[in-house]
Amino acid sequence: MHPTTDRNRKWLPGFGAMLLVLLSRVTSALEVPLDPKVLEGLPQPPTITLQSPKDYIFDPRENIVIHCEAKGKPTPSFSWTRNGTHFDVEKDSKVLVKPGSGTLVIDISGEKAEAYEGTYQCTAHNEHGTAVSNNIVIRQSRSPLWSKERNEAITVQMGVSLVLQCRPPAGLPPPVIFWMDNNFQRLQLDKRVSQALNGDLYFSNVLQEDTRSDYICYARFPHTQTIQQKQPISVTVLNMETMNETVAALYNITEFYSDSPEGERRPGFMMPLGPTSTKMVLRGETLELECIAEGLPTPEMSWQKDGGELPGSRTSFQNFKKTLKISDVNEADGGDYRCTAANNLATVYHIIKVTVKAAPFWVSAPRNLVLAPNETGILTCRVSGEPKPKISWFVNGVPIENAPEDHTRKVEDDTVILSNVQSGSSAVYQCNASNEFGYLMANAFVSVLAEAPRVLTPPNRVYQVITNNPALLHCSCFGSPIPTITWFKDSQTSIKNGDPYVIHENGTLEIHVAQPRDSGKYTCIATNNLGIKENHVFLEVKVSTRILKQPEYKVVQRGMSAVFECKVKHDPSLIPTMTWLKDNGELPDDERFEVDTDSLTVKHVTDEDEGTYTCIMNTTLDRDSASAMLTVVEATPTPAIVHEKPDAPTDLELTDQTDRSVQLSWIPGDDHNSPTQKFLIQYEDLLHQPGLWINLTEVAGTGTTAQLKLSPFVYYSFRVLAQNLVGYSGPSQPSRQYRTNPAAPDENPSDVRGVGTESDNLVISWTPLTGFQSNGPGLEYKVLWRQKDMDGDWSWKNVANISRFVVTGIPTFVPFEIKVQAMNDYGSGPEPEVLIGYSGEDLPLSAPESVQVMVHNSTLAEVHWEPVSFPSVRGKLQGYKVYYHRERGLHETEKMTDEEEQALTFSGNRSEGRLPGLQPYSLYILFIRVVNSRGEGPQSPSKTFETPEGVPDPPSFLRILNHSLDSLTLEWGPPMNNNGRLAGFTLKYQPVNTTNELGPVKIMTFLANETTITLSSLNSSMLYKFYLSAKTIKGSSHFITKEAFTVMDTAVPSRQVDIATQGWFIGLMCAIALLILVLLIVCFIKRNKGGKYPVKEKEDAHQDPEIQPMKEDDGTFGEYRSMESDTEDHKPLKGSRTPSNGTVRRDESDDSLVDYGEGGDGQFNEDGSFIGQYSGKKEKDTHEGNESSEAPSPVNAMNSFV
Repeated sequence: MHPTTDRNRKWLPGFGAMLLVLLSRVTSALEVPLDPKVLEGLPQPPTITLQSPKDYIFDPRENIVIHCEAKGKPTPSFSWTRNGTHFDVEKDSKVLVKPGSGTLVIDISGEKAEAYEGTYQCTAHNEHGTAVSNNIVIRQSRSPLWSKERNEAITVQMGVSLVLQCRPPAGLPPPVIFWMDNNFQRLQLDKRVSQALNGDLYFSNVLQEDTRSDYICYARFPHTQTIQQKQPISVTVLNMETMNETVAALYNITEFYSDSPEGERRPGFMMPLGPTSTKMVLRGETLELECIAEGLPTPEMSWQKDGGELPGSRTSFQNFKKTLKISDVNEADGGDYRCTAANNLATVYHIIKVTVKAAPFWVSAPRNLVLAPNETGILTCRVSGEPKPKISWFVNGVPIENAPEDHTRKVEDDTVILSNVQSGSSAVYQCNASNEFGYLMANAFVSVLAEAPRVLTPPNRVYQVITNNPALLHCSCFGSPIPTITWFKDSQTSIKNGDPYVIHENGTLEIHVAQPRDSGKYTCIATNNLGIKENHVFLEVKVSTRILKQPEYKVVQRGMSAVFECKVKHDPSLIPTMTWLKDNGELPDDERFEVDTDSLTVKHVTDEDEGTYTCIMNTTLDRDSASAMLTVVEATPTPAIVHEKPDAPTDLELTDQTDRSVQLSWIPGDDHNSPTQKFLIQYEDLLHQPGLWINLTEVAGTGTTAQLKLSPFVYYSFRVLAQNLVGYSGPSQPSRQYRTNPAAPDENPSDVRGVGTESDNLVISWTPLTGFQSNGPGLEYKVLWRQKDMDGDWSWKNVANISRFVVTGIPTFVPFEIKVQAMNDYGSGPEPEVLIGYSGEDLPLSAPESVQVMVHNSTLAEVHWEPVSFPSVRGKLQGYKVYYHRERGLHETEKMTDEEEQALTFSGNRSEGRLPGLQPYSLYILFIRVVNSRGEGPQSPSKTFETPEGVPDPPSFLRILNHSLDSLTLEWGPPMNNNGRLAGFTLKYQPVNTTNELGPVKIMTFLANETTITLSSLNSSMLYKFYLSAKTIKGSSHFITKEAFTVMDTAVPSRQVDIATQGWFIGLMCAIALLILVLLIVCFIKRNKGGKYPVKEKEDAHQDPEIQPMKEDDGTFGEYRSMESDTEDHKPLKGSRTPSNGTVRRDESDDSLVDYGEGGDGQFNEDGSFIGQYSGKKEKDTHEGNESSEAPSPVNAMNSFV
């Protein structure tokens, strides 16, 4: 802030003629600047910024903290005195000084706190002076115990007055007094029973109910938060009859109060005593006057001031008007105060004479001075008090009379004059004013500086005012000597004091009535003998906000809508805010109230909506408002309403025209009984797209204006359409043409990309701007590129009418920073975003090296390689492609000609991959290529590897030939793939009897070159099951299975009659067939009733027997139950069924077969072998009764009769 000259000094006549001469040469001192940036560079004597209060009462349970903080340049150092002598804090281990300040923290734990009581004073010193704090008196809080005393029981006559004395111990600070009983319940106080300021309990008259033995006075000491209690006091209230009966008994042990008879009494003062008393109070404190009266009935209390009025805002009554309090007392509060006590017998009063004294208080405290060399400054210390304070001056903490003599310094009572100060004479002065009630002390430094001007007002600040209002342009500066301020407008015209300008002493330029012509750039120049500094500010004078169309008085039928319009004109650069009020309050929170840009609509009005509606338009600088009434009337029947499209709006007008916006207003057409919902505003660009109307924006149906955002270099024409529930109106007549000025582009092309199409180019492409987006003629594009991370200059090229540019002659696949900026004849668009593109790719140069193959098993191998270097990829790495094919089997000598080459691609920067699905016992060849977006690189050296032997495929076929009574011939083919060296074949077979029980297994092995065998010594008419597998050293293949019957023995004696032709046999067979049919029906019914049969569970529990291996450990087959093991379940032949109860009977013979399954129709394969389902039988066990099994098949039935 710029310094001001103090022209209103009042001087004492004792200065004489010399002082008058000095005044003619006094230069007003600089005020210390508040800007921290300025303060950082200025030398400054110390200034005390924080100190503890003068009277500091500490809690002995906590540390003592004595604050002392100061600022200065250089940073001050601190020292302390205690009781007037130096206090060496470093020698006391209990005392800690906070870093960066002089604050003391004294640890009194385990110490006697009294040792640290005393008067402390802090000193802050640097090379420019010394500042001192107040005298800080440190005292320990105290809560002494109540003195031991014995309270005599009190007996008193009913109706007389009584005082119960508390007499609490003197604490520091004084305790808070209250009365309670033994139950810790506060005694009920009223105008009869009250507590005085000293804690005594007063009864204006006692009643029988006051009798109790537990009147206890409590004292609470605030600092230590302790409470102490007095011994209980017993009070007995007796009426006259009771007293006469008991007076003899009580005479020796009680006090007896009987000053006046029982009955009504005149008022009298219990305190203060006598007709008058005195009271002294200090200025600024709270005056407390107390009058307590006795009498019966209880007197009423009142207060007044003789010869004056009680100060209403500062006066309060407490304790049932027995205490008068006046806060913040001043000299005018002295005088006679009359307290009056009255009952129905008399009125008495007491006068308290109040005297107001004053500890010293400031009229004008000394202020810091910043003076230039050879200047003169004045320090004043104006104080007042009663009695008048004595003023003492100190320099750097030393009484001024004891300080080194300084001929430039003159002391006269409360003033110090410093004449022709010189560099190096900076100091801190202390003024001490004291009287018997206290003291004041202030530090004020005098800093002698030589500083060139600095302008503190921020540069280029913009001031905005409304036309015809005053404008204040600030030029706050600092310098020593005080700079001279000069103002210029638009850097040319010098501004002098006079209409319309006023230059204030602090440098502020005021324009009384600002006009639009006053807008512009203003320059203030601050000058002193050490330099010159200028600053520029700007003034913008805005058009005032005015409501052009005010809301109108409305009379609306109940249930209809009311629309209040409020059209406003304001400065286009200011953002307006429209607010609506109802009856000067906020609008009801009701969706029926719709606020639009320039209107308020109240829908479905009710009687509660009547009132005054006010629209208020606010901007950041001004406001305007207007109001209208709404009256609601009874609804009347209305004729049938016909709804039609609205008429087109009319009278389009363009106002508030700028380069980028314009305000369009219109008059709505007739809405034809259907309220307009919205207006659609369209524009035609007569320069770029003539004849094409484009939707621009929509406005609510209650609006009639729109602020339209425009683009440069467009020939606009506008039209408006209205829409209601029926539809759109026709378009209005076009507005007049409005041409916006050209400007630099507002945006740059979008979708900028950089992609190479050849190995040495970079194609930069973009989506061009439209003519509407060009903002002006001469649209071009500045294409810029440079190689990333090269820190080189940008290469660039201006192009027009294209959307791609090719950069050639650049390295293959390197990143480039690219950007495209739009330009026209009026400038360039905004700074474009930098994007990353890559030049074109080429085929990779290198092949992977160190190819290694790790074979995991006969069908899986893992290949490893060393990745190629990134530069050799010459593109975006897609991955590595492994080519491999089967050269031949290891048992073959010639290369396979029909093996296709296979390939697997491993994405990314990989160094290994797995090849699944390999064929065992084969020789493979592989090589690897690196792949980028352009293609594949050269192949790596070929690598061969072999897969180990594996389990062979099953034999290619198994045929059963030459069926005879006791032999069968088997023929088989080798596996399709041996998958190793074929070791031979394993044949297993076993008989299946008529009950589907499996016989013992027989196993035969064959060499690899054996493919046929004739089995002899077989049973005739017997079904056999055969299993055949191939094997290598790695194991056996899956089995293939076949079934076949040996031929039935049909030889009989010639004399035997053909039984099949006999009638009885035919009948028997028919009966058996009928029985089988009945059994089948019964079983079908039982199965429907009994749910799922175990045979189903067993079918679900096993897999297809053709893919079940034979269990070699026990010699059984997967699809049969062995005779030797009846504890395991095996799935029967495909299509066969197990017994219905899921059990198998074990025969006595080890060679017997178990039950095989349910019966069914048998069938033969093409080779004549019998397959199909067999009927099973079940015998009863110990837990189940006899139960017939399912009927045997017809073939087995026939066999049983042969």
